[in-house]
Amino acid sequence: MCREAANLSRQTNMDASSMHIAMFPWFAMGHLTPYLHLSNKLAKRGHRISFFIPKRTQHKLEQFNLFPHLITFYPINVPHVEGLPHGAETTSDVSFSLGPLIMTAMDRTEKDIELLLIELKPQIVFFDFTYWLPNLTRRLGIKSFQYMIVSPATVAYNASPPRMQNSVNLTEVDLMQPPLGYPVSSIKLHAHEAKFLASKRNWEFGSGVLFYDRLYGGLSLSDAIGFKGCREIEGPYVDYLEEQFGKSVLLSGPIIPEPPNTVLEGKWGSWLERFKPDSVIFCALGSEWKLPHDQFQEFLLGLELTGLPFLAVLKTPIGFETLEAALPEGFKERVEERGIVHGGWIQQQLILEHPSVGCFITHCGAGSLTEALVNKCQIVLLPQVDGDHIVNARMMGENLKIGVEVEKGEEDGWFTKESVSKAVKIVMDDENEVGREVRTNHAKLRNFLVSHNLESACVDGFCQKLRDLLK
Repeated sequence: MCREAANLSRQTNMDASSMHIAMFPWFAMGHLTPYLHLSNKLAKRGHRISFFIPKRTQHKLEQFNLFPHLITFYPINVPHVEGLPHGAETTSDVSFSLGPLIMTAMDRTEKDIELLLIELKPQIVFFDFTYWLPNLTRRLGIKSFQYMIVSPATVAYNASPPRMQNSVNLTEVDLMQPPLGYPVSSIKLHAHEAKFLASKRNWEFGSGVLFYDRLYGGLSLSDAIGFKGCREIEGPYVDYLEEQFGKSVLLSGPIIPEPPNTVLEGKWGSWLERFKPDSVIFCALGSEWKLPHDQFQEFLLGLELTGLPFLAVLKTPIGFETLEAALPEGFKERVEERGIVHGGWIQQQLILEHPSVGCFITHCGAGSLTEALVNKCQIVLLPQVDGDHIVNARMMGENLKIGVEVEKGEEDGWFTKESVSKAVKIVMDDENEVGREVRTNHAKLRNFLVSHNLESACVDGFCQKLRDLLK
């Protein structure tokens, strides 16, 4: 348990036991940001962090560095790869299809990273997709630690040895069921999800390396593996991975983001204050998911059908210049007083904390789910069809039962306006039996996650196990 591990770490003198850790996350904001959140937790305990970051991206993260005297950014010059726009450094600079070229560019920083490691001499390097790093660090006498942003449930489902030993021949039917020995039987995939994951088995992800070979290479070669989370939730998947890979799998704690130093932008605060407590639907489908136009319209019509006020943060569908041009006919006029569709960045953490927000529709990214779990609004799950999001949705909806998933077609994966509205009404209806169950379960889990000292105890225990790894 987290608290037991914490008692051990408190017996250790902080200065004598401080570590020097290097961070080298995948060049995507959804990975850089959680790595920095973790860095803040470690620096708070006196550990020194050398954070490797693309040069022009550094300014975007500086505001989140809460311990600049202990967390030092080392800017990396990202080499140009043919096919990438000049100056592209992270996945947010390019379309989804060009992500593998960003990975190729990251692979080509290997010599620069080696020189930095020789100069800085950290004791351990955290990484996620640079599968070549463990061989490099081993030569230098440095430990390698594959710290994954995705959940252990996802990695166990998609990239455990029973899956990878027959990876090329896996069929959609195989992927609909969990691998041999998987600890939770309620996590299964629908046909359209398995079809997507089967196609992803052959996805080349940088430098001619298949995505799952890259992931599995890091899992197999690293000195240890780590995830966000705590044993009370992730324990069965961690035990399974330890058994399968024959190495330590550590949990860093839930890593709840520190409260922002800013306040909610005035226009959002004043709009939300017009509505009753717990009445507004907030929807955010992530920074990269562009719904097809017909699903974009169906989703908005589903929000309209609820009859509740809503704030939807969505990407402009492919083929359209603006969000407004993609809206259903007459939609803007019909929802003018109670609905907003927004295409830019928004202060999600602060929106979720607002008392008017009663429901959060999420794409089931790990960061968004953490923010949802520690807030009081009810959760509707609309997973983006990707390995992490799908398994996260099943885990939250079927296993933990703390949210309701939007129903989709088994074969095509399409949702309807009725299925969107139905999921929202279930979690918002005090009289609905399923709604009552998920609200009760969510409240219990939230109280546990935000309970005094839980996260602190988990991070203390994580640090102690990292020290043990260095012995």
